Amino acid sequence: MSDQSPPGGWIPRDPDTPPHGGGGPGGPGGPGKKARRRRTGLRRLLPTWRMLLGAVLLLALLICGGLVAGYLLVDIPPANAAATAQSNVYLYSDGSQIARDGEVNRVNVPLSQIPLTVQEAVLAAEDRDFYSERAVDPKAMVRAAWNTATGKGTQSGSTITQQYVKNYYLGQEQTLKRKAKEFFIAVKLGREKSKAYILEGYLNTSYFGRNAYGIQAASQAYYGKDVGSLTTAEGAYLATLLNSPSAFDVVSHPQSRTRALARWNYVLDGMVKKGWLPAAERAATQFPEPGKVRAAAGLSGQRGYLVEAIKEFIVDRGILDDKTLAEGGYRIRTTIDRRRQADFVEAVDDQMLGKLDPGTRKADRLVRAGGVSIDPATGKVVAMYGGVDYTRQYVNNATRHDYQVASTFKPFVFAAAVENGSRTQDGRRITPNTIYNGDNKRPVTGGRIRFAPENEGQISYGNITVNTATDLSVNAVYAQMAVDVGTARVKKTAIDLGVPEDTPNFVVGPAMALGTLQASVLDMTQAYATLADHGRRTPYTFVEEIAKGGDKIPLPERTPVQAISREAADTTTSMLVSVVDNGTGTAALAAGHPAAGKTGTGELDRSAWFAAYTPNLVTVVAMMGQDPDTGTLESLYGALGESRIGGGGYPARIWAAYTKTALEATDPVDFELDLQPGAAQPPPPSSQSNPPPETPDDDTRSPSLRPTPTSGGQDNGGQDNGGRTQGGRDNGGQDGGRDNGGRTQGGQDNGGTGTSTGQGDDDGTGRGDEGGTTAGTQGGTGGPAGSDGGGVVGGPRPPSAFLE
Repeated sequence: MSDQSPPGGWIPRDPDTPPHGGGGPGGPGGPGKKARRRRTGLRRLLPTWRMLLGAVLLLALLICGGLVAGYLLVDIPPANAAATAQSNVYLYSDGSQIARDGEVNRVNVPLSQIPLTVQEAVLAAEDRDFYSERAVDPKAMVRAAWNTATGKGTQSGSTITQQYVKNYYLGQEQTLKRKAKEFFIAVKLGREKSKAYILEGYLNTSYFGRNAYGIQAASQAYYGKDVGSLTTAEGAYLATLLNSPSAFDVVSHPQSRTRALARWNYVLDGMVKKGWLPAAERAATQFPEPGKVRAAAGLSGQRGYLVEAIKEFIVDRGILDDKTLAEGGYRIRTTIDRRRQADFVEAVDDQMLGKLDPGTRKADRLVRAGGVSIDPATGKVVAMYGGVDYTRQYVNNATRHDYQVASTFKPFVFAAAVENGSRTQDGRRITPNTIYNGDNKRPVTGGRIRFAPENEGQISYGNITVNTATDLSVNAVYAQMAVDVGTARVKKTAIDLGVPEDTPNFVVGPAMALGTLQASVLDMTQAYATLADHGRRTPYTFVEEIAKGGDKIPLPERTPVQAISREAADTTTSMLVSVVDNGTGTAALAAGHPAAGKTGTGELDRSAWFAAYTPNLVTVVAMMGQDPDTGTLESLYGALGESRIGGGGYPARIWAAYTKTALEATDPVDFELDLQPGAAQPPPPSSQSNPPPETPDDDTRSPSLRPTPTSGGQDNGGQDNGGRTQGGRDNGGQDGGRDNGGRTQGGQDNGGTGTSTGQGDDDGTGRGDEGGTTAGTQGGTGGPAGSDGGGVVGGPRPPSAFLE
C-alpha cells in the first residue's frame, strides 16, 4: 500500500521542533518567536511570580476583610470591674488570713484641673506624639513584639489610647485575644472621642503605686497635695512611676533610686526636646523627694511588711506584673507559718524592743531590727520580721539593701577556698587548721590593691588557725585569705550560694572579705540556707499558690541545684559550729539546739548581724541604726545602754529565743558533715613533746610557719596545761570555763584570760576552749597554735566589746 498524502494544510511534525511549532517559520508562534520552555526539576515546585502576586493580593484582601469585620463586630464595652479594683487576699500557710489589700484609692478629676506641665510630663514619658498620631501605631507594635521575641526585654508598643483602653475597658492579661480587642476598641475610640477625653481618662485610671489609681490619688499619696498644686518636677516624677510603679518608689525601694532618677531625667529631657520646657528651667530643676508612705490601717504590725514582700516577690519573678496584681481578685496562699511568725515577733519584743527607752537614751530612737527565717530543705520563707510596725516604719528592714553585711560574709570566703582547693601564698592548702598571721593592720600580700585591715579593737593575734580566726572574726586573716583564693572566685561562690549579683557595693577586692557589700537580710538567709543544706541551693519563695476565680496562676520552677560541693559547705559549717560553741556566737547556745553561725558588726557600728542555722531552720537577724526623722544611717553607740552593739549580743539573743520556741516541738538534731581532708580537729596530743603535723596537705608549708612547741605551747601551755586540759576544755574550758569561770562564776573577771579556769565574758557566758588564748599564765607564754584557740601565739583574746 502506498503512503497517503497528508491532508491539505497539515504540516509534518519535525522532531527538532517543539510540539506547537513554537517559533518555527510555519508554526503558530509566527516567524521569529521562541518556544516557551517547560519548568523542569525542582523549579516545578516553586511558585511563579503570578502565583506569589495572587497570594499577596489574597492575603491583603483577607487582612482588610478581617479588619473591617473586627471593627464592625467589636463594640466599645462598659468599664471593666478592674476599673474599680478588687481586693487581694493574703493567707498564711494554714489558710488563715494575713491581710487584704487593693481597696480602691481613686478620685477622678477633669483634665482642666491637671496642670499643663504635668500633662506634658506624662506625654514625654509615655507617648510624645500623642496629639499627632493615630489611636494605634502598628509599627511600634511590631517593633515591640520583635524586641520581646528576640530577648531585648518585654516592651510596650501601645499608644496612650491603647493603654487607656486596657486600663478602663479590658485588663492587663497578656493574651492575643486581649491585644486584638484593644486594637479595635482603640481605633473606634480614636474616631469617636477627642484626644482630651482619652488623656483625661488615661490620667484617671493609671496605677501609680502606693495603691493610688489616677493622678489625683497619686499626688496625695506621694506629695500630700491636690494635683492642681503639683510642680513640673513632681509631675515628672509621677510620670516616671507609670513605667514601674512599685520599683521606682525611691522611699520604699531606695536601691532603685539610680534607675528612678535616670527615668525622671529622661522625662524632663523629653519635655525639652518637644519644646514644652525651657532648657534653663530644666537645668535648674531639682529632684522632688516624695513623702513617707502612709500605710493602710489594715496593714499594721507585721502584716504590711509581709504583704509588700510577697507582692515584690510576685512581680520580680514575673508571676504577675504590678498593674495586673493591683487589679485585685487574687487569693494568695503564702509560705509564712503563722505560729513561727508570732514566735519571731515575740522574740524581738522580749529581747530588744521591750528594753528600749528612747525617752532616757536618745540612741534608742535609732534602733531597728529585721529578720528572716527559711526552711533550708524547701526554700520556704516561714517567718519574717520587717520592723516595729508597718504603719510607723514603712521600709522593710528584712529586704532593704543599704547596710553592710560585715563579717557574716567571711564564711563565703572560706567556702570558696575549699570549693577551689585554694592554697596560701606559700603553698599550704587552706583548711580550718591552716596557720595565718592575725596581726592588726598586717598588709595583705599577693594582691594588686594595697590593703592593711584593722582588727576589731586593734588586737594583734599573731599566728592563729583559720578556725580560731573565724571564732574571733579576725579581719587580717580573712582579707589575706580572700586574695589567696582569688577575689573573683570569692564573689562567684557568694553568688552561687544565693547573694544576688547586682547587690549594691558588691565590689571585687580584698575588702569584700570584711562584708562591705549591702545584701539584704533575706539575701543572706538564702545564702546561709545553701550552706545548711550541704551546698544545695533551693531558691526561696513566699508563695504556695495564687488563684483568681477558679484559675490557678502558674508559679516558676524552683529546681534545687548543687551550688557548691557538700565538702565545701560542710567544712564551712564545722567552723561555724565552733563560732557558736567557742567564739563570738555563744549566746546562740541558749536555743538548746546544735547550731552553726557567724556574727558581724558593720562599719561605724551602724548594723549588727547574727546569721545562724540548725540542720532544719536558718535564720538571720540584724539590728540597724537609722534616724527616724531624716532616714540617715546612724551608729548604734550607746543604744540599749551599751557602749557598742555587736552581732553576738542582741541579734544572737533574738535568734536563740526565736529558734528555741520555733523548734520546741522537735528534738535537737546534730549536723551530719562531710569534711575536706585535713579539716578534722587534731587528736589530743600524746606525751611527746613534739606534736604531729597538722595534715599531709598542710605539712607542705615552709618550716618558718610550722608550729614549734615551746614552754606554753600545745603541751605545756597550749592544748594540755594552758589549752585543752588545764586551761582549756577540762579545767578551764568547756567544763571549767562554762561552770567555774564562765556561765556560773563570773566570766572574764573571775575566770579571766590566761588562768587555769579558762575565759568567760562579762555576762558569764564563758568560752570553753579559749582558756589558753594568752598561752595560759600557768603554762607560760609562747606556743604556736592549739587547734581550737588553746595556746594561740600572739596577743590576748580581746574583751567582748571588741568581738564582732
